[in-house]
Formats: sequence, C-alpha cells, structure tokens
Amino acid sequence: MKKVIFLTLFLFSTFLQAEKISNSAAVENNDTKPVNTQIKQRINTLVAEKNTLDERIKTNDIWTKLYSNYHTFKELKEQKDQLDSSISKLEDIARKSGPEEKALELAKSRRTILLGKLQLLKEYEKDPFKKFLKPPDISDIPTVSNPFAIISAISYIKKLKTDQTEYEGRYESIQKVMDKLKDRELLLKKILLLAPENITYREELLDTEDKIKTFRPVVEIFKTTQEVYTKKIDEIILNLHADINREMEKATSIGMIIVFFILLILLIKYLVRRYMSDNDRFYTINKALNVTFGTILLLTLLFAYIENVDYLVTILGFASAGIAIAMKDWFMSIMGWFVIIIGGAIHVGDRVKFVRDGVEYVGDVVDISLLRMTIQEDITLTTYMHNRRAGRIIFVPNNFVFTDMIANYSHAGLKTVWDGIDFMVTFDSNVSKASSIAKEVTKKYSKGYTEITRKQLNKLRSQYSMKNTNVEPRVYTFIEPYGIKVSAWYHTNAYATLTLRSTISMEIIERLQKEDDISLAFPSQSIYVDKDVKMSGQSVEDIEKKLPERGLY
Repeated sequence: MKKVIFLTLFLFSTFLQAEKISNSAAVENNDTKPVNTQIKQRINTLVAEKNTLDERIKTNDIWTKLYSNYHTFKELKEQKDQLDSSISKLEDIARKSGPEEKALELAKSRRTILLGKLQLLKEYEKDPFKKFLKPPDISDIPTVSNPFAIISAISYIKKLKTDQTEYEGRYESIQKVMDKLKDRELLLKKILLLAPENITYREELLDTEDKIKTFRPVVEIFKTTQEVYTKKIDEIILNLHADINREMEKATSIGMIIVFFILLILLIKYLVRRYMSDNDRFYTINKALNVTFGTILLLTLLFAYIENVDYLVTILGFASAGIAIAMKDWFMSIMGWFVIIIGGAIHVGDRVKFVRDGVEYVGDVVDISLLRMTIQEDITLTTYMHNRRAGRIIFVPNNFVFTDMIANYSHAGLKTVWDGIDFMVTFDSNVSKASSIAKEVTKKYSKGYTEITRKQLNKLRSQYSMKNTNVEPRVYTFIEPYGIKVSAWYHTNAYATLTLRSTISMEIIERLQKEDDISLAFPSQSIYVDKDVKMSGQSVEDIEKKLPERGLY
C-alpha cells in the first residue's frame, strides 16, 4: 500500500515538473519578438535625445565653433604633412613617368590650396581659446581725490561689474558646453551598449571623448582665471567704495565749513547793512567781505585737495619770475588795488578826474575790482568845455595810480569843491559895486556848502596839516586888456557844480544889468576921428606914428 502511494506521488510530481518546463519554453518562444522591439525603441529614444542635444550644442555656441575650427586646422595640417611626404618621395624619383608627373603636380596644387586654408585658420594653430580665456583688462583705476572723481569712480565700478558679468557668462557658457558633451558621451555609451556593432556611434563617441579631453584643461584654466579675476575686481570695488565714502565724508566736512563761513558773512553783512547808514562804507566793507570769503574758500580747497602744498609753492616760486614779466600789467594792477584799498585815497562813490594822453575824464567811481576801477562819466564842467559828451562807462586799470594823475573831488568825505565864475566890466564901471554884487550872490547860494565844508575841514585838521581853512566866498579883481575881470569863488557840491554855477551866473547877470554904472566888457577896438588923444609925455606926432601899431584907426 505504501509503495502504491509513493509511486503515485512520484508520477504526479514528475508530471507537474514536465508541464512547468513546457510552459516556460512556450513563454520564452512567445517573448523573443517583443524584447527586440523594446531595444529598438530604446535606441531610437536615445538617438532622439542625442540629436536634440547636438542641436543645443550647435546653437549659439562659440566654443564648439572654436573647437571645430581648431579641429579643422589639425586635420588640414595632417593632410599637408602627408602631402609634403608624398611630394618629397615623388621629387626623389630621378626618372618620373607621366602618371608620376601628374601626381606630383596634383599634390603640389592640393598643397597650395591647403596652405591657403591653413593661412586663414592660422589663429587656431595654438591655443584657440586664449582670447576668450583672457579676462578684460583692469587699467586706469581712478584715484578718488576730489568730489568730481566720485562720478568717475562710480562709472568705473559699473564698468568692472559689467566686465565681470560678461566674463562669468563666458565661463558659464563653456561649463554648459562641457556638461552637454558629458551628457552626449553618456548617451552614446548607452546606445553602444544596446547596439555595440554600430560603427557610426562608436566614431561619434571617440570624437566626443576627444572634445571633452580638449575642453577639460580649458575649463580648469578658465575656472582658476575666473576666480582670480573675480577676487581682484572685488578688491578694487571695495577699495573704491572706501575711497568714495572717505571723500564724501571729507567733502561733507568741507561743505559744512563753507556753509558756516557763508552764514557768518551773511550775518555780518546784515548787521553792517542795518547799523551803517553810509552806503559808500557799506560797499567797501561788502567788497572786503567778499574778498575775504573768496580767500578763505581758496585756501580751504587748496589745503584740502592738494596733498603737497610745499610742492605747489615751490613751483609757483620758480614760475613767478616768468609770470611777473609776462603779466606785469596784471601784477601792477593788483598792487595798485592794494594801494587803493589800503591807502584809502579812492573809494567807491568818489568823484574823480582822470587824465590820460591829454584827455580828461570826470565821473563817479562805481566799482573797484582787483584789476580796474569802473567810472561813470557825468555832465561836468570838463564835459562842457572839452569832451562835449558824457554818460560813458570808463575802465581805468589800477596800475595807472602809479603813472597818471588822478584827482579826487570828494576825498575824506569833503563832498564840496571850489568853483569860480569870471566876468569882465569896463574900465569906467563901478568895480566895487560889481565885486559886492558877485560876493553877495555867491554867498547867498553857497551858504549851505560853506558850512558843510567848514565842519569837514575842522575834522581833517587833525589828519592833515592845513594852513588855509577859510571857506567863505572870495572875490578877486584883475586888470585885463579889455577891462576889469571880476572872479568870484565859492564852495559847491562836487557832484553838481554846473547847476549852482548856472544859477549864480544868471543871478549876477540880472543884478548887473539893473545897474547903470556897470557895463560888461568884451574884446573891442576904439577909433578916434578928428579928436585929440591926450597921453602924457607924448606928442601928437608920436601918437599918430603908434596908432597903426596899436590897431587904432
């Protein structure tokens, strides 16, 4: 019984094993075709990825183009070397046959063509990536030594950042090319694992490996250069930022100092203007404040922005002799300005007379600058008698105070001058009455100016040695060929002499015309006809002889 059961179990297990083997064989025979189809599909997918990658590598990639030119140059160089070898062998043959001669000529022709191509690609002979690996030049780094240099420094920083970005873009582009080449290499290896017998893909793999071998040292050099270049730019930018901050702090400090002096001078001007009623003195003080502020400003800027002031002083010392000769008139005008300002002989507002080359100019000083005085010509006795014009603006160089005569009509606040009116009366006129009339009229109209002059002269006696301080009107009489001249002198406003002269003249004429015993004289001749001329000590004959000589008929 046990034997039967054992035999039954053995047969059943054997049957199951046989069925399993049979099923496995059937399955294997059925799956052979799907496996081949999957491999082809996988290969096609990989090839499609490779083609897409190739397109991406070729599109706008300067590095691949450089490598292509470099590779082409190498191939052409190898072809030329082979041709040179062939030509050398053909030229060594003593007796050449027709085909050999044609082969030699063809080889030389091909070599000529190759030489032309090699000449075009000569820049790719050695290190074709050199000009792209070289970073932009860093030169002419600006020195921030004044506020205006800040603008140049900021522009230079922007330029450095732009160059850095462009150079980093180059490195990123070659790194991307390297990554794409590695991806291409991996794809080709996968394709060859599935199709090891494919010669085309094997050659492409070798070409890709050659490119990677060429680009790997370039990338390494580029990376090192890019790191050094970046660090150098960062250092320069940090230094420029530090210089800019320092210069801005310095400019701010100087600006605050200048603003302080401006406010101080404005305050002084305000106080002077408020508490000083004399416009002329205010003008002088205002001018002095402006010059003082300009000097302070100049010295502040010199000491702030000139590193070696001693060097500047030395240069100016050596150059001063030549400058003094070339610009002597300027220097003399500046010296004249110092004499005018410090000496106080002429002030703005004074009425002066300036004589140059025999021409007289009378006017009011409206400005005294470093090089010249500006005079506004007025209607005066000078313009009436000589120039016959007025109202001009006359510029007088300051150095003329050393060489020309300049008269000041209003020095030391006098404001008045002596003016005189002359008229002639006949010999038989009442000269005493005429003199009295002249004195009375001049005294009447010049009384106010006489008092002003007396007070001012009393103040000036402590400053000047004045012997004659009589300010009352004066009348003088003189014998002239045609009569008696009466000369009346009086004080009048230095700025309005013609007005008072006209008024007094009219008054004197009116008064004289009312007097019967006073006649005005003018150049005339006397004619004696049938009349004895009595002249003591002379006979009639002597008188008749001298009549023609005297012009008497």
